[in-house]
Amino acid sequence: MLPTAVVQGGRSAWKGPYFVAFPNLRQALENNIAIKTQARSCTILPNFIGIRFLVHNGKDYVPVTVTQDMVGHKLGEFAITRKRFTYKATKNK
Repeated sequence: MLPTAVVQGGRSAWKGPYFVAFPNLRQALENNIAIKTQARSCTILPNFIGIRFLVHNGKDYVPVTVTQDMVGHKLGEFAITRKRFTYKATKNK
């Protein structure tokens, strides 16, 4: 993979960022309502700052509040899909 492809983010410049049009975006900003979505590949835009999303992680919806540092990343990066492994010792030893 070329180093320039990493800088560009893997998507052509003429296509622009991938995002989903959320119809209730203005209501969510005014009334502090969370937007429930399964679009994990949606790019976070600057006008999403301060909005709460409920992002699907495969099993349930994880709350994500968008901040300034998240702009340019994907929604799915902030909803972890894997569960932490915990080792349980057996009782019969």
